Amino acid sequence: MSDSKAPTPTPAGDTYKGWVFKWTNYIKGYQRRWFVLSNGLLSYYRTQAEMGHTCRGTINLATATITVDDACNFVISNGGAQTYHLKASCEVERQRWITALELAKAKAADMQQESDDSGDDFSPSSHPAIPGQGSASQNSEVQSALRTLGSKVEDLSTCNDLISKHGSALQRSLSELDSLRLSGEAGDKIRQVTERATLFRITSNAMINACRDFLALAQAHSKRWQKALQAEREQRVRLEETLETLAKQHNHLERAFRGAAQANATADNKSKHSFLFGEASDEDDDNEFFDAMEEAPEFITVPADPHFHKSVPCVYQEPSQELVPLKKRRNRIPDKPNYSLNLWSIMKNCIGKELSKIPMPVNFNEPISMLQRLSEDLEYYDLLDKGAKCHSSLEQMCYVAAFSVSSYSTTVHRTGKPFNPLLGETYELDRRRENGYRSLCEQVSHHPPAAAHHAISDRGWTLRQEITVASKFRGKYLSIMPLGTIHAIFEKGNNHYTWKKVTTTVHNIIVGKLWIDQSGEIDVVNHTTGDRCHLKFAPYSYFSRDVARKVTGVVMDKDGKAHYVLSGTWDEKMEFSRVMQSSRGGEYGAEGKQKTVYQTLKAREIWRRNPLPYGAETMYYFTSLALTLNELEDSVAPTDSRRRPDQRLMEDGRWDEANAEKQRLEEKQRSVRREREREAVNQRTASQSEEGEHSPHDNYKALWFDRCDDPINGEAVHIYKGGYWEAKERNSWEGCPDIF
Repeated sequence: MSDSKAPTPTPAGDTYKGWVFKWTNYIKGYQRRWFVLSNGLLSYYRTQAEMGHTCRGTINLATATITVDDACNFVISNGGAQTYHLKASCEVERQRWITALELAKAKAADMQQESDDSGDDFSPSSHPAIPGQGSASQNSEVQSALRTLGSKVEDLSTCNDLISKHGSALQRSLSELDSLRLSGEAGDKIRQVTERATLFRITSNAMINACRDFLALAQAHSKRWQKALQAEREQRVRLEETLETLAKQHNHLERAFRGAAQANATADNKSKHSFLFGEASDEDDDNEFFDAMEEAPEFITVPADPHFHKSVPCVYQEPSQELVPLKKRRNRIPDKPNYSLNLWSIMKNCIGKELSKIPMPVNFNEPISMLQRLSEDLEYYDLLDKGAKCHSSLEQMCYVAAFSVSSYSTTVHRTGKPFNPLLGETYELDRRRENGYRSLCEQVSHHPPAAAHHAISDRGWTLRQEITVASKFRGKYLSIMPLGTIHAIFEKGNNHYTWKKVTTTVHNIIVGKLWIDQSGEIDVVNHTTGDRCHLKFAPYSYFSRDVARKVTGVVMDKDGKAHYVLSGTWDEKMEFSRVMQSSRGGEYGAEGKQKTVYQTLKAREIWRRNPLPYGAETMYYFTSLALTLNELEDSVAPTDSRRRPDQRLMEDGRWDEANAEKQRLEEKQRSVRREREREAVNQRTASQSEEGEHSPHDNYKALWFDRCDDPINGEAVHIYKGGYWEAKERNSWEGCPDIF
């Protein structure tokens, strides 16, 4: 077992590390793990290299129990789901761990108790309000306490010297007895006593070191505590003086208001209006409304929240310019009916076909369209808001990467299929007054189905994308492959980011409960700076030990140097850590290459999924945003998804009528397409006879988006050309097709 031992600090130090065998399961038994004891927390890793990025488990010792089984085994449990069955290489090693754990547990319990009782020990009566007297009194108390602690530590050191002296003598005597070749039982007893004496010396040394560390810590922090306490008391005095001044000002203002009210009572209506709204007129010179304020002291000005300054002028606007209250959005839709349907009878003849070409009843849908589903990407728009404020493009990359992951959080329970949009169908999501952004989607192609999306925010960012969904039914599962590029552009720094979506897989299509997984890799690229973030969505595996739905990523600059590490799950949260140093030396990956080890600062949470609304399980597992997407609104375009009749009937629970209406809309769309193709053929014939060139079979052009080559990657895409929001302001929709 010599290879399992590693140099470790004394148990009384702040950190204790070493190899310990941990029980895993009945197949593998005990496995060697690297344990780290620090700040009252016991954590373990598979290897030392994992310390920088992957912790396998942690127990808080403040509430844990420590039990010794036999010579080498011990158990640590927090009384809940965490229990570690551990085995040391020998009894001495086990005792070292037990000593370190007990000391750490005592410290953690004391710190927790001090934290709970911190508010009970502070009272204004026990601390003078005068800064000078308070600091002098506190300083003398601290110095006296330190002197007392120092003398006690000296006493303990003397005791430790005596223990060491007598312990050494005892061990020499026991060694002499051992050399006398006593009987086997007596020799075993002597060796046992010798080992106990060694453990006793280790424990006493640990106790002395703990006391010495405590004293050093108290001395190091005493000045800082004194300064902090003095600053708090001075701040309290200033606040009391400010409060007294404000009370006096309030009294003067009341008197001024009474005087102004009395003077105002004799004025005519026009003078009243001039006083309230500050309008200038010739008659104002004859009236003095502010005489009572002349004796009032000057006002104390303090910095206020910028949002407060922005809202002040609204109070003094004319009645015709008053702010309109924000619209109250709905938080419920009708519950999903419990209709049964044999899926296999529909899907058995569709194996290998593309999903968009399969006639599906609304029973497998959710009452929103793909355009509305695409707009749900803006659920966590605040990540882009925060990214727009970043001064560093690398930190901004972290927020963009987290935003790219957040769009999948709504899919974990959403097994329903969105409605395929009709060609020319649109959807607007105007949240400019609430959240500063508004977006527009339009179905720009039917075969293949493609939707263009454009969102712009007053807070300095633009999002655009064109997504074509390719899907295949494989019998047991359904694969959905979004094709297309997403663009995020920030005004500040002119940073332009692009990325693509990963593959979505719906499992147990025929038998079992439907569940969804996301897998693949995403490269978020900043085309302005060359920064890059590589994200990996780990596919679910029954045999994997990793957390389900895991996502990891590394943010690198144009030279390939790592600056941030991201980790988390696509259905719950993401964290990011700043990389301080990276090196090769970790475990070997599947390709035989040695993994890179990143030494990082403490991880910070960058995104967390919003909780689902109450009763979501009966409302298609919609989020709070999704519940509002199909809410009827005035002045939207006649092609808006909210006006789609089959979708509205399904939301209302009238599924039979919705299926009939869906067939009517699809047949109407096919008729329009056939007519459009006939026109295209006629135009092609005419152009061939005149110019000898071929024109496309379908001459359809989107209404709000222009088809062009993307200047970033050269892809043929549709980009918003403007005009929609202006048409909405004029309520002018003459150019919209009749699709419903």
